[in-house]
Amino acid sequence: MKVNTMKKDEKAARKFQIEIVETMSALIEVVAEDKQSALLKAQEMYRNEQVVLYSDDFIDTKVNIFQ
Repeated sequence: MKVNTMKKDEKAARKFQIEIVETMSALIEVVAEDKQSALLKAQEMYRNEQVVLYSDDFIDTKVNIFQ
């Protein structure tokens, strides 16, 4: 037989998944023939680290909990 040794005001510790999302933003200029080409060029520049976001580019932090 298992005896409950917790006091009435104690709660059992549980694990929670917490997501922390930081938003950063930088405005860059891209020369291209159309909007789609400009987006693709900007994405490529970001992937190639030609555009780097720094702490000065920070905008917001959100914290979400998952159950």
